[in-house]
Amino acid sequence: MKFAPGAWKYAIWPLVVAPFAVLISVTASVVSLALGVATLAFFRDPDRTPPVSGTVAPADGNVSVLRTEGDRARLGIFMNVWHVHVVRAPFDARVVDVEHIDGANRPAFSKDSDRNERVHVTLELEDPAAVVPDWQTPVEDASKDESDDEPTTAPTATVTFVAGAFARRIHPYVEAGDRLERGQRIGHIAFGSRVDVLFPAGVSGDDIAIEPGQSTTAGETVILNSPNDAGEIGSIGAIGEK
Repeated sequence: MKFAPGAWKYAIWPLVVAPFAVLISVTASVVSLALGVATLAFFRDPDRTPPVSGTVAPADGNVSVLRTEGDRARLGIFMNVWHVHVVRAPFDARVVDVEHIDGANRPAFSKDSDRNERVHVTLELEDPAAVVPDWQTPVEDASKDESDDEPTTAPTATVTFVAGAFARRIHPYVEAGDRLERGQRIGHIAFGSRVDVLFPAGVSGDDIAIEPGQSTTAGETVILNSPNDAGEIGSIGAIGEK
C-alpha cells in the first residue's frame, strides 16, 4: 500500500514504543500499536482510475459547500479522519500559482472555516471546452507577433486546501508551471480538513453533477459532466449551502 509523504514521521514513534510499552502494561502496548497503525491508515494513498470524461472530485469526503460567488460556483468537500486525505487535480491543467494564507484552525465543516489557514492552487484549464459549457475558443489574431507578451485567454479555476481544527499541515506537491493530468495527486492535508473547487466563470450551479451531502471519491467521482457528453449533464437545481 502507498502512503502520503510524512506518514512514517507520525507513525514511527508509536510503533517503536509499542513493544517496550508492554513492560508497563499490555493495554499501553496495544494502544501504542493501534495509534501507529491508525496513523498509517490515515496517510494511505490508494491508486485511483479517473472515468473516461468529466471533472472529477479533488478529495474523498462529503459535499459540505455548494454555492455561487458572483458569476462562479464553489464546491466544498469535507474530509473526516477516516477519509483518504490525498488531493487530486479535477481536470487537465497548468498550475499558475500556489499561495499559502495563514489563518485560524476552526472545524472544517463550519462556516467559520472560511477564515482558516489555506493553500490556493490556481489552475489554467488545458481543455476549457471539456469543463465550461458553451466555451468558444478565441480566434487568434494573425497580425500579432508571436513574441507579443499577452495574458492567457484560457479560463482558470482554484483548488483550495482548507485546514481544519486538527489539520495543521497542508502539503502541496505542485508549483507554478507544472502540467497536471486529471486525477493526478497535487497534495495532502494531515488530520481532517476541507477541499474547495472554485469553478471558472461560465460554470453554474445547474451544471454541477452532485448534491450537498453526497459522498465523493477523489479522482473518480464526476462532479461536473463534460459539456462534450451530450445529454449527460446533471443538475442540482438551485444552489444552496450546507
